[in-house]
Amino acid sequence: MASIKDILIEMKNLSELMVDLAYSAVLFNSKDAAKEVLKLENKVNSLNYEIKKQSLVAARSVEDAEKLTALIEIAEAAESIANAAKDLADIVIKGIKPHPVFKMVMEEAEELIISVTVEKESELSDKSLGELVLANRTGMIVIAIRRDETWIYGPDKHTVIREGDALIAKGTEVGSELLKKLANSEIDFDEISDIVDEEGQSQSGD
Repeated sequence: MASIKDILIEMKNLSELMVDLAYSAVLFNSKDAAKEVLKLENKVNSLNYEIKKQSLVAARSVEDAEKLTALIEIAEAAESIANAAKDLADIVIKGIKPHPVFKMVMEEAEELIISVTVEKESELSDKSLGELVLANRTGMIVIAIRRDETWIYGPDKHTVIREGDALIAKGTEVGSELLKKLANSEIDFDEISDIVDEEGQSQSGD
């Protein structure tokens, strides 16, 4: 059983990720990101319930209860952040048109967030982010990985991608399409260079 400290750390990480994903979902009208926020919100609610349960069991005196109350309030605040992020994500899920200000931001922004699942035959599978150098090859940065019910936040060059992993990544529109095709085994890294070269020639021609 995870300790209250570990649960609070996970709630902090989850709520921060939810805010990033929720704002990105609205700004870039990304239903992928919005759906991830909804999933994470359920997880945060469950963690908050676990903290309350453990706090009740751990309290042996009035003094203990007072100390644990502060932790419960922090957990409640984290859940409030998560709920607010969910409200943002609901805007996208419901198909509500964003305010013109958001439209202006979307038109000027160069980054978007996507979620892709790594298929069995994908070249991404069983390789570390350091080996893949996705940022250089595709322009996409992996900000989180969902593996079954576990989340890996701020993955580094040593983080190995596995079959079935859901990658949350941000980057360019072209890069997002490349990453999707890589994850689905539609293309391999040898083909990426050709696609990027063609895109570059097309832009220079314009």
